[in-house]
Amino acid sequence: MEKSPSRLWQSLTLLIASLGPGRTLLLIPESALAFESMRADDLRVEKESRRLWHIPNLLGLDAPLIAVMWLFLFARTWRIFYHPWEAYLALALAAWTIRIAGLLVESAMVNDGSRFSEMQRVWLKRCAFVAGLAAVVLTVLNFPLTVYNFLLVGGLMVAGYFAVSLFSGQEEGEISYFKNALGGIGFAFGIALTAQVYLPNTGIQELFLSREFICFAVLCILASSAIDIWKKAANAEDKEMSTMDEISLSLPLTLLGAASLVYAVQDESMLARPFYYAVLTGAALLQVLNRARGRFDIATLKTLTGFALLVPGLVFQSYPMDR
Repeated sequence: MEKSPSRLWQSLTLLIASLGPGRTLLLIPESALAFESMRADDLRVEKESRRLWHIPNLLGLDAPLIAVMWLFLFARTWRIFYHPWEAYLALALAAWTIRIAGLLVESAMVNDGSRFSEMQRVWLKRCAFVAGLAAVVLTVLNFPLTVYNFLLVGGLMVAGYFAVSLFSGQEEGEISYFKNALGGIGFAFGIALTAQVYLPNTGIQELFLSREFICFAVLCILASSAIDIWKKAANAEDKEMSTMDEISLSLPLTLLGAASLVYAVQDESMLARPFYYAVLTGAALLQVLNRARGRFDIATLKTLTGFALLVPGLVFQSYPMDR
């Protein structure tokens, strides 16, 4: 009998199979006995097609990209003239570590064996550990000492997010708005914190009360909640309930867009106006996705949500003013 393929070869074959455009992903059995018996229950076919543009979301790469871009927006808006590259790298590594941890917890809570194979889980855990350790080293060696005044709050937010994820109900169709709020505020806090620590004579109170942080935090909360709302609407048999779910997201997005526009008009110095326009753009794109969600599957909606938070960076950079 020939020797069964190694687990590494299985993982590579799985990744290659997932990149085929329009191709349904077929998960390969992991043990040699499964290869010999080839029982029908050993093969699992994922419902959603995974295409090339889904890769950033599947590997958690959207979180560090969004974090680095919005950190740049905060730094330019708050006129931070000294902002070393180590700050961006540390934030990207920390965001990716937390994102991967969240994906693994979510997959384990819903018993989704089709998202990651056992070998992929092992490698993701190892990579996330190394990335997290590198983020800690960069923070200790390069950040100002004032960062330690903020880290406790950030750590409590992250711990609270995972605690709610583990202990909240996982019934089908249930949306944990508290978990989404913790995740959105924590994500926004980590990004704004990485910029705030390089501003002299500023503390955590100024950070939480800044209009830029509030608008961006609300945008993150709505983006996080949108995925759960769209999942619930896709599984709902009652069309009236689906319409109510659309309104529950459309209304706060409209209010956020209106608030961003008002703040932009009130900014007579025009220093923060591009930032508010960026938030307005993100809210508008999420509004478009909310109205057109029926045309896409959940995997595509997740990827497009990440793009909706990246496009505002182009709007910020295109605004005609001396920054």
